[in-house]
Amino acid sequence: MSVPGKLIETIVKNKIVRHVEEHKLLHKSQHGFCKGKSCLTNLLELFEWVNKHVDKGDPVDIVYLDFQKAFDKVPHQRLLRELCCHGLRWKILSWIENWLKDREQKVGINGKFSEWRGVTGGVPQGSVVGPILFNLFINDLEKGVNSEVAKFADDTELLKIVKTKADCEEPQKDLTKLSDWATKREIKFNVDKRKVMHIGKNNPNYTYNMMRANLATTNQERDLGVIVDSSLKTSTQCAAAVKKAHRMLGIIKKG
Repeated sequence: MSVPGKLIETIVKNKIVRHVEEHKLLHKSQHGFCKGKSCLTNLLELFEWVNKHVDKGDPVDIVYLDFQKAFDKVPHQRLLRELCCHGLRWKILSWIENWLKDREQKVGINGKFSEWRGVTGGVPQGSVVGPILFNLFINDLEKGVNSEVAKFADDTELLKIVKTKADCEEPQKDLTKLSDWATKREIKFNVDKRKVMHIGKNNPNYTYNMMRANLATTNQERDLGVIVDSSLKTSTQCAAAVKKAHRMLGIIKKG
């Protein structure tokens, strides 16, 4: 009698999670797919940190980063090397390698399909074990980074107090380090989602760059479904929630 694939995945995931918790491998900045953490804990910690410093009169910069098709582009061999560095047993590593290899995919448009091609990167979407593998793959992202870091899976924010232009040089150095880190990991940051939000009075409004491109400035950013405003007011988010509720009430009335 064969054992269902999802059951095997769950068993392997539980073994990995136990190993991670026992050795405290995951950095505290990661909130995605972690026990006791969620979008809510990520947002609460971010708002608490920002409001605490802005209330003291300190200007703050938030840099929003996002990986480009992160789950689809994780190189398998690099992933296995990272998992090995985290001390996973060879039986688990062997299972993961067998689970990832010999996968093929093709593209279909209007009933026409391409040839089958081997898949050498990415963790399968919707899999049980995929999220924890991805978390371990990017776990050392903030190594050597001086800014505060908050992560929810592939969504990453850098936070830094910036009273002077000299203070802004630290986040800039961090962005350069992250660019080098991503290059070594064979993944990329999404160009369109690299943005910076300047908060607080007397903010230097420094222009950051990453991978030879200036980061766009934003006054409002949707972060994990919540609209963050540079004024730190919640009126825009409240208005959006009310509008959504009215739409739902309209649908209910029509029904």
